[in-house]
Amino acid sequence: MSELSMERLQAHRARSFGLLAGTRVATPAQALDFVNARGFAYFWPIKGVTLPSLWTAVAGDRPVPNNHDDPGHVTWRWKDEALGKRIWYYAKVLRKKATIISLEAAPYFYALSENYGSPEEDYLIAYQEGRLTRAAKLVYEALLDEGPLNTINLRRAARLANAKSSEFNRALEVLQADFKVLPVGVSDAGAWHYSHIYDLVPRHYPDLPGQARHIGEAEAREKLLELYFQSVGAAQMRDVDKLFRWGNAVTERAVRRLVEKGIVLEGLTREDKRGEWLALAESDLGGL
Repeated sequence: MSELSMERLQAHRARSFGLLAGTRVATPAQALDFVNARGFAYFWPIKGVTLPSLWTAVAGDRPVPNNHDDPGHVTWRWKDEALGKRIWYYAKVLRKKATIISLEAAPYFYALSENYGSPEEDYLIAYQEGRLTRAAKLVYEALLDEGPLNTINLRRAARLANAKSSEFNRALEVLQADFKVLPVGVSDAGAWHYSHIYDLVPRHYPDLPGQARHIGEAEAREKLLELYFQSVGAAQMRDVDKLFRWGNAVTERAVRRLVEKGIVLEGLTREDKRGEWLALAESDLGGL
């Protein structure tokens, strides 16, 4: 086995995470370039998951502070102003956390969702198969019938005004993770005068189902895995499975195809961590 070069791995991530001096994201246009270059990234850094985030690319590799006047929080305004502009895809996707996806990569994610081209029927199939809760079904039907709604009006239209907030929020998360709904704007509603506006994915991005229709599952997973390794440089199989949640067997088959194509190297080791590592072949992280 070859040893993974930690020096090269850190240098790779410094480049891909936008941490190098002079490359920090400083404008909305640069934020879009960053997302397009990565394919997908988190909005915030997520504890326990190694992946580029827009916040880190702007503010640097440091904890997200609670104080609202931190310069890094300009990303929140950029994100809100981008909602509805269709410059990227934003929703709670990977591990049901806020994810920004380039328009080029979005069809590959959609191809892996439980949507088959019929927005009026797909959700009913998911509900009948037990993949959608009753609350998620009611939220989806409210948007289907009434069009885009802010969260206050959406709860009322879905007849969930008296339900627990956690039940309503989980419904939104499940629907977002399966590319059924997404936030498309911000409304001055509610006690905090801040409320996301939600809409159906195929209504807001009508071309997305068609773009994904001819992408097979194997092709989609290979594309997303290649983008992932281009960002992180190296990872263990458990890291991949932890992020995408495809299941161990499916993840291993997808990674195996990248190894066979020479895109990813396998069998690397690290002195400070047990287990085998995988690395992007072109990065030469294994010193081969």
